[in-house]
Amino acid sequence: MQTQTQEHGFFTEADVIHTYSRAQAIEGGVLIDASEMAKEAGIKFPVALTQELWARWVEPTPAMQELGQSVEGRLWDVLWMFRCAARRGEGSEAFYTVIFAMEPKSKRSSRSFVQKYVKLKALCGPGDTMAPVITIMMPHED
Repeated sequence: MQTQTQEHGFFTEADVIHTYSRAQAIEGGVLIDASEMAKEAGIKFPVALTQELWARWVEPTPAMQELGQSVEGRLWDVLWMFRCAARRGEGSEAFYTVIFAMEPKSKRSSRSFVQKYVKLKALCGPGDTMAPVITIMMPHED
């Protein structure tokens, strides 16, 4: 007995084992929606950051907050530098660098901040409704 499946491009309905939408990833905290601030930065498409990027670089430690660092300021840097990289027109994938102020490893340091140059990757592709969306992540993430 042969089963009938409806073809969609390279795959058939029978090939789909599991789906995980972008909305589910945002709801589950795997992606953090940054679309509102992205609009302020002049980015037209919805933007989300991976949880790893957010936790490691965007969210400042309490000590960094005491030195004036904020989520909003660090997120702005990520988005603005992406906007600058996107204007170069590198296609659907862009690599760029953001400089983050971090607390020094040694408490005896005379400097309040240490600069960390962090390479990021941004991908533009179809979202849940097939409209373009941007995801910003660490270079090793997919």
